[in-house]
Amino acid sequence: MSTHVQHDRTSQHLASGLVVFAAVMMVVAGFLDLFRGIMGVAEDDVFVSTPNYIFKFDLTSWGWIHLIFGALAIIVGMGLFRPAMWARVAGVALASLLLIANFLSIPYYPLWSIVAIAMYGFIIWALCTVRPDADRRNM
Repeated sequence: MSTHVQHDRTSQHLASGLVVFAAVMMVVAGFLDLFRGIMGVAEDDVFVSTPNYIFKFDLTSWGWIHLIFGALAIIVGMGLFRPAMWARVAGVALASLLLIANFLSIPYYPLWSIVAIAMYGFIIWALCTVRPDADRRNM
C-alpha cells in the first residue's frame, strides 16, 4: 500500500470522525438550546436583566427562538449521522444562525452564550472540513 493511499484513508477516517463529532455536538447543543428555550418561555430567574441593551428582546421571545432552533438542531444533528450533503449544508446554516442568536443573547446569559458560540464554531469547522467525495467513499 502506497503512502498516498494510506494518507487518503487516514484523512477519510478523520473527516468522517469530524462529521460524527459535529452530529453529536449538534444534538447535545440542540437539547441544551431546547432547555434554554423552555427556561426563557417560563421566564426563569436564571437570565440576567439588561435594560440598556441595543438588541433588546422580550425574554419569552428569546425563549421561543432558542426553543425552535434547538428542535431544529436536534433534527439536523440526527441527519448528520448519515452521510448526506443536505444535512451538512443545513448543519452549517443552522449552526451559523445559532452562533448569531447566542451572540445576541450574551447579555441575558453571558457565560453559556460564549460557550455556545465556541461550540457552534467547532461544529461549523467540522462540517466544512469534510470533502464531499469522502462521504461517498464511506457509504
